[in-house]
Amino acid sequence: MTETAADSHPERIGVLGGTFDPPHGGHAAAAEVAVEVLGLNLLYLVVANDPWQKTADSAITPVEDRLAMTRALAEGFSPGTGRFVVDDREIRRGGPSYMADTLLELGAAHPGAELLLLLGTDAAALLDTWVRPDEVRERATIVVMRRSGQSGGPPPGWEFEELEADLPEVSSSDMRSRYAAGTEVGVLVPARVDEVIRERGLYGARGSA
Repeated sequence: MTETAADSHPERIGVLGGTFDPPHGGHAAAAEVAVEVLGLNLLYLVVANDPWQKTADSAITPVEDRLAMTRALAEGFSPGTGRFVVDDREIRRGGPSYMADTLLELGAAHPGAELLLLLGTDAAALLDTWVRPDEVRERATIVVMRRSGQSGGPPPGWEFEELEADLPEVSSSDMRSRYAAGTEVGVLVPARVDEVIRERGLYGARGSA
């Protein structure tokens, strides 16, 4: 049997999951760098329904608001590529969000594709605490994205790839604090996301910047 081009070069599907509370410039930069450098055919931005490791300790923004902000984030990506998909499957599935389930569904939707799970260093360090981590290991290639000079990665025993990039140093918790204090967020939050935050009065934000 002759091997086709599709057989020799399977689809590369990226998965960037998160609470996105709110999505910020770090998420945007990581997504665009990953698509370009890793040669992704698609990148799924998967919005968690119930990120159980976070909700155990603190309240999070309602999922409909987080989904709207993530869709606004995607509107700012390079136009015409068609390679970014805001995915609500964990919301539709309901209950706690487990990446093992999401990877199973994405693998079924893209038979023969290579799934690449994109993680920051903090998330990667917690892989052993995830639900059914062995299934995550089996279903996806782990790609740890880090800023230049940053260290950290998965626990011992995990195989992974590294992607070092010039990513902004920004966190969702810091952005929430800035909005609550009425402090300028500047370019750290993409303009369209900022509009949604202010329109909905999220994080104590009011009106235009």
